[in-house]
Amino acid sequence: QLQFVESGGGLVQPGGSLRLSCVASGFTLNDYAIGWFREAPGKEREGVSCISSLGGSTNYVDSVKGRFTISRDNAKNTVYLQMKSLKPEDTAVYYCARLYGSRWCRSLAQNSYDYWGQGTQVTVSS
Repeated sequence: QLQFVESGGGLVQPGGSLRLSCVASGFTLNDYAIGWFREAPGKEREGVSCISSLGGSTNYVDSVKGRFTISRDNAKNTVYLQMKSLKPEDTAVYYCARLYGSRWCRSLAQNSYDYWGQGTQVTVSS
């Protein structure tokens, strides 16, 4: 059974850091690019970052460039999102997802991703 489980969310003060983890099971992780998305209250889900199947290529939405870093450890079936210099506007539920049929980050559009985790809440507040 294909599954993603995210963890690592929580409450953090502005300027703080968190590292999210996404553990995959039920398929061969290193055959697929993986993306991180977020959904804030009252807003549409947006793509945050993507990493290619072997980790050699990454991309980011402009609002997180220089603050977030995506990485993966295929031996541990895990994809990470290191978040630094967090801002209140980063508050959202964060999801990982599998890019359908591709090893490369060809898209951050959510309709290009076929399997999703349940999400982990990140709240940035003083």
